[in-house]
Formats: sequence, structure tokens, C-alpha cells
Amino acid sequence: MPQANGYTFIPQAVQDSAEFKRVTAKISTAVQQAAVMLGRHSIPFWSPRYQAHMCTDLSMPAMLGYMMTMMYNPNNVALEASPISTVAEIEVGEQLCEMFGFVNNPESNSEPAAWGHVTCGGTVANLESIWVARNLKFYPLSVRKAMDDPDGPLAFLPESFGVRTSQGQWKAFRKLSTWELLNLKPKTILDIPEQLRRQFGVTPKWLQEALDPYNIQTCGKDVLERHFDLDKPVQYFVANTKHYSWPKGAAIMGIGSENLVNVAVDDAARVDIGKLEQHLTQCLAKEQPVYAVVAVIGSTEEGAVDPLREILALRQRFQAKGLSFLVHADAAWGGYFATMLPKGTDYLDPVGSTPGGGNGGGDGIVPDLCLRTETQEDLFALRYCDSITVDPHKAGYIPYPAGALCYRDGRIKNLVTWTSPYLSRGSVTSIGIYGFSALWAALSKPKDSFICVPFNVLPSEASGDTQKVEQEKERIRNEILAQTNATIVANDVGKPVEERTMTLLRALGSDLNINAFALNWRHADGTLNTDVEEANYLMTRVISRLSVDSPGDDPTTIPLYLTSTEFSHKDYGECATTFKRRLGLETKSTEGLMVLRNVVMSPFASLSSRDDFINMLGDTFKQVVQEEVDVCRARNEDTADYHSFVMRGTQKLFLSYRPMFHVAKHRHQTILSAEFDDASARVYRELKGNTEEEMILKTVDKIDLQALLQRVGSGEPPFFKGNLETASNGVVFHGARVQITSVVKNRPLRAAEQDESYPVGFVPFYLYGTMQEPHIDHMLTRSPNITLSADTVAIALDNNTSSITDAVLAAGAILSFEGHHEASMQPFADKNDDLVGPSADGSFFFTSGSKFNAKIWTDPRGPHESALGLAAEVRARDPIATAKVTLQREVVVDVEKLNRDPFKTPDEAKVARWREHFQLIGREVGKI
Repeated sequence: MPQANGYTFIPQAVQDSAEFKRVTAKISTAVQQAAVMLGRHSIPFWSPRYQAHMCTDLSMPAMLGYMMTMMYNPNNVALEASPISTVAEIEVGEQLCEMFGFVNNPESNSEPAAWGHVTCGGTVANLESIWVARNLKFYPLSVRKAMDDPDGPLAFLPESFGVRTSQGQWKAFRKLSTWELLNLKPKTILDIPEQLRRQFGVTPKWLQEALDPYNIQTCGKDVLERHFDLDKPVQYFVANTKHYSWPKGAAIMGIGSENLVNVAVDDAARVDIGKLEQHLTQCLAKEQPVYAVVAVIGSTEEGAVDPLREILALRQRFQAKGLSFLVHADAAWGGYFATMLPKGTDYLDPVGSTPGGGNGGGDGIVPDLCLRTETQEDLFALRYCDSITVDPHKAGYIPYPAGALCYRDGRIKNLVTWTSPYLSRGSVTSIGIYGFSALWAALSKPKDSFICVPFNVLPSEASGDTQKVEQEKERIRNEILAQTNATIVANDVGKPVEERTMTLLRALGSDLNINAFALNWRHADGTLNTDVEEANYLMTRVISRLSVDSPGDDPTTIPLYLTSTEFSHKDYGECATTFKRRLGLETKSTEGLMVLRNVVMSPFASLSSRDDFINMLGDTFKQVVQEEVDVCRARNEDTADYHSFVMRGTQKLFLSYRPMFHVAKHRHQTILSAEFDDASARVYRELKGNTEEEMILKTVDKIDLQALLQRVGSGEPPFFKGNLETASNGVVFHGARVQITSVVKNRPLRAAEQDESYPVGFVPFYLYGTMQEPHIDHMLTRSPNITLSADTVAIALDNNTSSITDAVLAAGAILSFEGHHEASMQPFADKNDDLVGPSADGSFFFTSGSKFNAKIWTDPRGPHESALGLAAEVRARDPIATAKVTLQREVVVDVEKLNRDPFKTPDEAKVARWREHFQLIGREVGKI
């Protein structure tokens, strides 16, 4: 046991005690159980089969260093607490700065030395960059206030103290306008302390203490904004593809996420430079300052690299007009790809270079040959950014968590300290991505049951000629997927650049090593599905097959791991619309598009013949997709099935259909008027008058309900056989003959027919039946939703109006509960019992005896027309009546059947299995 200088700190008596031994045994058991569970269920990140996230096998030096350092648990807050790891962090910061091309020599006279440090992740690094940008922007205001205050510590500074504005004009600091103070160039601001030292002998220590009361970190942003009459908030600009840490950081820093302005992206998911320029032009015109523009160097969803060169050029142009800001590169994902560029400043475009030359190694492939030319140039431009975020735990192959932040000008770090700086200081040959990008590009063929469309457009797609696209796919299969890297390069020797396979290879895939692609499926007749929701459904099922989501899943048997994301209309706009169009999907709705991704982290996947590995994965993926297409087809076949209705009314029978969003043959909101044969009608009325349960009518046989409804009104009214049921007694009458007399409503519930948002300020219903027996059914505007239905409600009209008649109700009117906000209640609980069951708290609004203020309109649309936009349309008109509505005894509340997906295992069941499995450790430990 631990000893020092002959002292024993844990006495032998303690070691021999029963409690000590019991606790030791519990720890041993827990460790063993946890090790077994980790070994059995952990995801094989180290395998090239894993293509889902930014995870891979760790490098040996990283793993060994991590394990060794954990044993000593150093705290890099000061050299005396961590002499070795503090120096290591300094070295790492310098190496990262060098990787990005920053000047790393403190003795250099050309520009200040760069500085970098390690953080616990990219989120914290981005947060610090916001902190720095905010403090830098307000630093000139702090200096000016310290000069302007009569007793201010810098009031002694004479008129000779001046700087150059962003437009290059020298001006006395006291004469600068607030707008000019907020738009000094970063270097100009950081030069102020040294300028004061040289001109007036002001020491850095004294200046720090003098400015402390005026510093934004002391007095706060609001004080400075009020003093300088800043009525427009300073803004940040970043592409819609930003990481979630950006709005979070803006909120923490007091900037406000509202002032983190999202800039639209182009069809390649890169920031739209034209839109960014429009934003900046507006800021210049309104004299609204800008903290920074963020360039995303490798979006986490698509691997897209923003055009950094153009952003930097844009900054220079706007500085000449008087608007200055920082440029930060969020290269958490893409930063390490700078290692693929040749070292030094003599940078050559590798497109024209000879394959096998340059800095390549191994199989002779030039490291940067796999990157797009534009991506290479943007990575090279990182050296001109003011700050860069990079995550070693992503493309650096380092264990979690490890982020880093590098500054081009190391002096900037002092803006986020109160005393002293936090730390004091005086080749990848082939990433293998393009084998997979080629795989997705050429995976599907015209006769397949699905299409696979890569996010990045194939060169041939620009022609609009489908035959040329298929020819290019065949070329990909023959010249890329069937070859090794070395063979591709060897076969290119002597060919013109435009005819090389490597030229085509460079045009495939994303800017880095994330490949985004999407699937759509074909109906049995070969036509493409057009419903976005159904394409998303296919991809959801595919991802579920290619991931671990239950303890019963064996990670070793999953052949390929992928992940997914969503292209929301809000964030991706026209980019998402274009991708939908390429998939053959409708583009009217703003429903988000699910997108699949593979992240190539292993460099070994493409070193052997692709027939041995990548094509094997492609065949496996294709088989999984084809099997799931069969499910999608079954889900969307509008053919015969069993159907059920809630029966409404006693004198006149109405049938309220029980729909399901997830099955096409049940995807309608339908209300019918019907008649029973005499015998069935007598039984129904007897039961209806003697039970408080809702009466359910279920078809005896499978019927094609929609085909049946099309026959209504054309000759002989259609009929079907049905059984009458109650929840407590099951079937109470067999084989009732049901004749459909009219269709009140038969509204499709496809995703394309749903509203973009839930109703605000009201809850809409269909009002139908007769004046003597009026019924209401909740209008289903979008999914998920809830079935709310009430039999024979009491309606007290506010005025004795003749507008509400049997004819109006027979056609189905629209009624709204006023003052109840459906949008705020959605989504409702998943279980009926949570709303109206024994365990519910009794607060649910739709129960027997509840009273509502209501408005009533006629329905301007036919019974079979879509309800898309209907609620908003009728509320734009004056109602035909207002009323008080009281719910009577027969009330139906159901969230389960409507939203149930019969093809899916509920998420809560999966979670429960995991929790039960994990609790095994606790039970084993508890036995000791």
C-alpha cells in the first residue's frame, strides 16, 4: 500500500477489515461487468466499416500519451502544477500555428508571433473566439472613455496620440468618431499599448490597471454602449451550416443569439458570398458594427469548406469603405487537412503536376491530389485569418476531448485575461474518401428499386442529359471503384489532364472527407416517390439497420455504420430545395430533408482493391436499402385493408374515421354519413343509449376504402360489412350492413398536404351532424397530432342566427375553440393515459363538461380537397356564428393510433432495454 518515508497511510487493520474487502470486491465486480458490457456493445470506431461519425482508431502516440498523463492528472494552470504537460501544451500550440502557416517566431520583425492553446473541445474554442472578438471591438471605446473622463487615467494623452482608420487616414485618437473607433483594424488596436509605451512611456502593467474600470470585462458591454450611444447591436455573421456552439456562445457572451446572423448557403452548402456581401453592405449603410465573419472550414454535416479567400478579399474591400471586422475560421473539422498541403509559401496547383511527384509517399500519390483545387486554396488562406478553431479529437486522431484555438497575433490573448496570460511563453498519403464518394455516386442503376444521389453534383449533371449521367456513373464503376489508388495514378500517366481519372475523382465528393447523400425509392411501377416524408422514412429505416440502437444488436455483425442529418428549409433554403429536386421529390413544402453521411476517417479503406472492401460495403448497403424499400412500398400501398370508425349520432349515423399518419391506406381524415340495415340500426340505438363507451365500427373484410368512397353519389350507394365493438366487451354485433350515403370530409394527410406549423391562438374542428345532434372532430393540420372527437356537443349560439342549418352541418362546417393555443400544446404526450388516464393530473382541456368559446365558418372546399392552409383561410373571413360549446359524455382522446408506426420499434422501448441492460451492473454489485 502507499508508503512514503516509512509511513503507512492505510493501516493493515483497515486493509484487513470486512468493509474494506467488501468495497474492494464491489469495485472489482463493477469494473468487470462494465468491461464486459463495453466489449459487447461498443461501436467499432477503429474499423474501416465504421463510416458514421468523426471517430476512428486512435493513433498509438495519442493513446499512450493519454493513458500515461491520466495517471498523473496534471492541471495546466501553472508551470509548478504541471511542468511537463504545460510545456507540452505550449509545444502543441506552436505546432498547430505552424500547421496553419502562422508566423511562429517571436524574434520575427515582420509581424507578431502567433499563439495557440488547447481547450476541452471546439465549443469552448469557438466561445473564446467570440469573447476575444467582443473585447477587441470594445477596447478602443475603453481607451477613449479613459481619455475623455475629466479624471480619467488617460486624460493626459495629447492630440499627438493618433492612429490610422481602417480607410488609411491618420487621425488623432480624440477626434475619432464612435463609428471609426468601432472599425479600427485588429492590428491597429493591438498596437495601442506598444504605441503608448513608445510615445509616452506608459508601461503595460500600469495601462492594464488604469483601464481596468473601463474594461468591458469590468464595467460590462451595456455601460460602454450607453456612454457612446450605440443604438444598433454589433453583429456576427456565419453560414447556416454553423455548429451549434455559435448561438450558444453568443448567448453566453451577452451578444445575443439574435445578433449572430445566419447567412444563406449555396447549392454546395458553402456560404453564399453574394448574400454575405449584401449583409455587410447593409451594415455599412446603417453604420451597424460587425464583430466578425466566421468561415466554416469543414461543416460537420456535409464537409463543406466556405470560400475563405473570397471572405478575406471581402473584408479588405469593406475596410477600405470604413467597415472592419475579424475573420475567424471554424476549422474544428477541416483544420488538419492543412497538413495535406505542401509546406512553404511556394504553393503549386497540383492539377497540372505529374502524378507520383511532389511530396507524395507510399503508393506515390501526392497528398493534396485528392482535394479540390478551391479547397486547397482556401486551406492555404487559413494563414490570413485572425483566429482558427481546430479539434485534435477529430481529424487529429486524438482521444476525446481535445480542442484548440490559434491566434495569428498572439497579443490578442491578453484581451481575455485580467492579470497575466493563461500560459506564459518567451504526411497523410491518402484519406480514402473518394472511393466512398464514387461509391454513392454510382451505386444505383436505372432499374433499381431506389436512387442514391450524392449531395455534390456529378460533373455530367450540368448537361441535364440523363444518358450522359449514366455513362459517367459507368465510368466511375470501371475506372475508380474497380481499381486501387496506385492503379488509377498509373493509368493516368501520359493522359491530358481533362481525360485523367484523377481529374474526375477530384470532382467527386465533398470538400473534405464527409460524403453526404440521400435516397429515394420507386413504386412497383418504376415511378419515383415524390413525398419528402416517405423518402425520409426510407433513410430513417436504413440508418436504424446500420447502427446500434438496442442491446440485442451485435456491433460485430453490422457491416457498415452510417449517420444522418437534416437539411432544414430554415438553414439550407434553396440548397435543400435543389437537392429535393434532384431526388425527384416535391419542392412545395418546407419539410426538412434527411441526408445520410459517411465520414472517412480510416486511410486504409482504399489501399487494397476496392472489390475487396468498398464494393463489398456497397453491395451490403444496396441490399439493406432494397429490403427497406419493400417496407416503404407496403406502407404506401393504397390498397384494401381493415378500417375502423367511431360511430356518431343516434337519429342519423355519422362515421368518424380513425386515421394513421404512417400507413397510406389509412392516411385520410374522413367523416361519412351512413345507414345501417334495420336490424343493425335497432341494436346500435339500443347500445348507444345504454353505454358511455364510444362505439367502434370495424370492417369485417379488407376493403379499398378510397375506391369505395369514389362511388358515392354515382348510382347505387356503396356498402360494406362491419362489426360493432366496445372497448370493454369486444364485438357486440356481427356483420352489420353499412351503406355510405355521403362523404362529409375525406381530406388527404400526406406530408405535402400538411401545414408548415400548428394553429396559433385556436384549435380547429370539423362540425358536422344535425342541429339536433352536432358532432366535432379535431382538424388534423400536420403530424404528429391528436384525435379529439365529441358526440352530440351542446352548442349555444350567441345570436339567434339562421346561418347554422342541417344543410351546413351535413356538408361539414369549421369550428374553432378560441383562446386555446394548439401550437403551444403540440406535440401532445405519447400515451393516452398521460392525458386522460387514471394517472393524468386532470388538467387536459378536452374532457366531458368542458366549455369553450367558439367561432363557426362554412367550409369553402370540397369534401375530397386538401386542407392545406384551410384553417388560416377561413380565419381570414368573418365567421357565420359565434357560440358557447359544451362537451357531453362521449369524448374521444387518442394520440396512440393516429401516430403509431406499425413498422417501427418505439424509441422508449429501445431506451428501456438499454436501461435494463445497464442496471445489471448495479444488481451484480448489490449482491456483494
